Amino acid sequence: MPGGTSTPEDLDVADAVARQLAMLIRLIQRSGRYPGQGGMDRASFQVLVHLAMEGPQRASELAEAVCADPSTVSRRVATLVKAGLVERRADPGDGRASLLAATAEGARALEHSRRRRAEKIASAMADWPAVERRRLADLLGRFVTDFQHHELPVAPERRPGGGI
Repeated sequence: MPGGTSTPEDLDVADAVARQLAMLIRLIQRSGRYPGQGGMDRASFQVLVHLAMEGPQRASELAEAVCADPSTVSRRVATLVKAGLVERRADPGDGRASLLAATAEGARALEHSRRRRAEKIASAMADWPAVERRRLADLLGRFVTDFQHHELPVAPERRPGGGI
């Protein structure tokens, strides 16, 4: 199938995966907030997660990374700064610019959220054999990586060695 035409069976399986993923997303959204999110909306939470995982960044880089308009990211960042979860730092490479970074409190909030989310998922899968739980994690990881590469091809300047 890579590079070729999908069969009707391939499309049926893909449709089933898409339906299950859509249901999972609706379940998460229906819960209103991610566990441990402290009342933060999903978009602000994603900004905080990105900064904590990727490190300090300029607002323009952050907006591109989270696929959002710079003005939207600016509002999210302002909320996070006010809550003490993100801070502005001088950019050592350009004193006129600032970098955004997760604070220690932001990192603690994310760790708390991660633990609560893991507890909920572990509870939901408690009756699954360990090998099936591991297999699901592995397959989801593979799917996300493959989907990301398919949807967001790596630009030549971001490839190792800078080439194609």
